[in-house]
Amino acid sequence: MSNYFTDNEDLMFYFEQGIDWHPLITLTERNLIKDTTHQEIKEKITFYKDILEMVGVFAAKEIAPFADEIEKTGVQFSNGEVEHSNSFSNILKHFHALSIQAATMPRELGGMQCPTIVYGFITEILARADISLITQSSLNILIIEALLQLSIYENSTTFDHKTGKLLNTRWDEAIREIIKGEACGAMDITEANAGSDMASLRTVAQKDDYGNWRLTGEKIFITSGNEKYHLVLARSEDQNTAPGLKGLSLFFVQAFTTDNQGMRKRHIQIERVEKKLGQHASPTCVVTFDNTPAEIIGKRGEGFLLMLRLMNNARIGVGFVALGIAENAYRLAKTYAAERTSMGKTIDQHEIIADYLDEAASNLQIMRALTFDAAYHEEMAVKLEAKIAALGDNNVDTKHNLLNKLNYHKLEARHATPLVKYFAAEKAVEITRYTMQILGGVGYTCDYQAERLLRDALVFPIYEGTSQIQALMAMKDCLMGIIRRPKTFLHRLAKTRWRSISARDNLERRVAHLVNQSLKIQQYLVTKTFTAKIKTLANKPLRSWSKSYFQRWDPKHDFTYASLHAERLAKILIDARAAEILLMHAKKQSLRSEVLERHLERAELRVRYLSEQIKNTGQRLLSQLHK
Repeated sequence: MSNYFTDNEDLMFYFEQGIDWHPLITLTERNLIKDTTHQEIKEKITFYKDILEMVGVFAAKEIAPFADEIEKTGVQFSNGEVEHSNSFSNILKHFHALSIQAATMPRELGGMQCPTIVYGFITEILARADISLITQSSLNILIIEALLQLSIYENSTTFDHKTGKLLNTRWDEAIREIIKGEACGAMDITEANAGSDMASLRTVAQKDDYGNWRLTGEKIFITSGNEKYHLVLARSEDQNTAPGLKGLSLFFVQAFTTDNQGMRKRHIQIERVEKKLGQHASPTCVVTFDNTPAEIIGKRGEGFLLMLRLMNNARIGVGFVALGIAENAYRLAKTYAAERTSMGKTIDQHEIIADYLDEAASNLQIMRALTFDAAYHEEMAVKLEAKIAALGDNNVDTKHNLLNKLNYHKLEARHATPLVKYFAAEKAVEITRYTMQILGGVGYTCDYQAERLLRDALVFPIYEGTSQIQALMAMKDCLMGIIRRPKTFLHRLAKTRWRSISARDNLERRVAHLVNQSLKIQQYLVTKTFTAKIKTLANKPLRSWSKSYFQRWDPKHDFTYASLHAERLAKILIDARAAEILLMHAKKQSLRSEVLERHLERAELRVRYLSEQIKNTGQRLLSQLHK
């Protein structure tokens, strides 16, 4: 029987060797008193593997055969409510019966208390079978984990400080409902004319005469906007006193209540369900709030910062979903090419097609390396934060050490996440596009999956922050890091340069050289930015130069040249980070050296080319823009 977990050699590598399970399991189990033993770790890993093997069979047997039917039927919208097809509803019932959504939740809330990264595996496996189920399921996991994280953040979750046991949490009822499949959730951010520009959001939050929050406004492009529990970003503060992002707060909203007779009263209205190019079985809704009851999360004005905490998980989740679709497309192309004969041989033996398939295989491995790396750091940061909360005021020295680890993983996750979202989204589109080309005419028909996979993938570079937004985030974070910590950067530059010359292993020297090229182009962009900054000081009094030059950096205005080349820089950062991860894997298992070599074969040339583009293009266009 086909199994979408065990038949994937690269995915199995991450489960068996690519993840450092010990600290992750120890944090997940919240062991405050004792260290987790080797035997306990082994037992947990065996348990996780059993879950993934079950999901692998479920995906191959219960979902994949019905994917075309589910997509063609889509969803129906009538009388203000959304209905799924019978096929999708039956699969969803089976999915919930297997308790898969309980995987990462604490046992105290009815979960299995697996590390969140286990659901990363599940996401890729299910997305390979069909995107509609995993879109809803991943969103639900995001919502319940967000509710728990946000409750910990605002101190409305309490722990036993001796055992680490969770005693209670603010949204206990909602979390349990979602785990059981009795309810689902949604994130409501986007508005008309306020997609990436959250500062322009106009949905208003006001207190009524009794001190209760009420929301009024409209949100668009809301995935699963028909579901019960919503996290909503709204403007709670006056624009004059708290303009832009400072005036936003985050709210928990129940979309409807149900009486004893089963009659539903809606507090959030569904205006319409969008007709989309792909992902037809996943409802994308326009929803309206009209004096809708809401509960504020955290403090007033913290909405944007709290939403950023959630967006990391959402963007990494896109990486896992993109992996699933790309894996499906690659296998379809490879199988077809091995069977289709042209000019006396199967087309996988034609050089161009062989190169397409080889590049797709390499890109899948890079996607997986980047995504699991980001997921690991993000989860470690979240779990360390939870452990610090569970310790309470005890063990000051332990908390100090944990804070240092927390800051490290936070920084790594922050650097990695936009690169994952950018690369996974773009390469999923590229691989599905290659697949259609390899299948030729039949790929353009609806008789094969190729056209559906391409349509489903095309949204990845758009939602959860466009590819261009991810590139700009990566660029600004990278350059601001150098500006704030120049000595750290120069030390790394010197160290990497030395490794590129002195390392005994040829692969390690090549990786160091690639990273060194990445650092040098970052240095070039910072120098270019500094030069442009100096020119802006000409008309300012000399006494203000120090503050203007070293403290008042505005990426929107100071980074124009770097912004033009942000995508090129992001691609260089991706190639360098992937090389470092793959080198680490090659040191663990020598067979993985081949994966790194194939990456370097293309990346070395690509980084040189992109670096030359950054140095030698763009000035003409910028001159036109800033006349």
